[in-house]
Amino acid sequence: MMAGPTRSTRGPQGGAHPAPPAPHPSGARPPKIPAQFVPRHVAIVMDGNGRWANQRGLPRTEGHRAGEAALLDVVAGAIEIGVEYVSVYAFSTENWRRSPDEVRFLMGFSRDVLRSRRDQLNEWGVRVRWAGREPRLWKSVVNELKSAEELTRENRTCQLTMCVNYGGRAEIVDAMQAMAADVSAGRLKPKGITDRTLGKYLYAPELPDVDLFLRSSGEQRTSNFMLWQAAYAEMVFMDVLWPDVDRRTLWEAVEIYAQRDRRYGGAVDRPADEAASAGQSGAESPLA
Repeated sequence: MMAGPTRSTRGPQGGAHPAPPAPHPSGARPPKIPAQFVPRHVAIVMDGNGRWANQRGLPRTEGHRAGEAALLDVVAGAIEIGVEYVSVYAFSTENWRRSPDEVRFLMGFSRDVLRSRRDQLNEWGVRVRWAGREPRLWKSVVNELKSAEELTRENRTCQLTMCVNYGGRAEIVDAMQAMAADVSAGRLKPKGITDRTLGKYLYAPELPDVDLFLRSSGEQRTSNFMLWQAAYAEMVFMDVLWPDVDRRTLWEAVEIYAQRDRRYGGAVDRPADEAASAGQSGAESPLA
């Protein structure tokens, strides 16, 4: 397959152009999809680590370790096909309910992954962002998240938002509390509040709406992830456990997305109208 769309980028720390990721070992290349059909923002629920480990008679922690390589390969694939934003559900506000041993592992593992992978992400020109609540997180995890943000803050190739101690409802509650404080202080007028206003109070307000919501493992639910941002997202559920995911899985999901008709609550009554709507982009169906 031919390479996907390319975009101008700003290199790490605003300097030289970033190094592209190494090709996939199989030699696979991203499908040829016009840039307007590539999702700008992909949100990913990385599900199936525990089941992957259980199927192999391994501890659940080994599934999480195997999932690290999957994440890096998916980010590489996002860069290659032209996705600008990738948001991943790394640790939810509900994950504290897991066993103390697994929570301790996940905290230490998150810290170590950030520490060991941030230079690679920086070389690729990836900007790392953190979305989530700080209370209860290990201080060492917070420090690594902030360090990765600072190291990569000028990068423009792709943004990887690590959602750690994140919950969609918690994010909306926190945003509303911050808005209420500004209203109380006279900095914000209630009658002037719109959906865009609330968006400015989210953890990562620069994020555009989610275009493609991708979940591995075959489960079909959002699990409280990106509830506000994914209001009009196209959902794709892949029947593959997260450690078995790689960039080719992402590309397959993007191909599925590219065939969807996004109407945002509108309706297309006749095939002729649908064809005319598609024709406004000036491109034929990307997979015809």
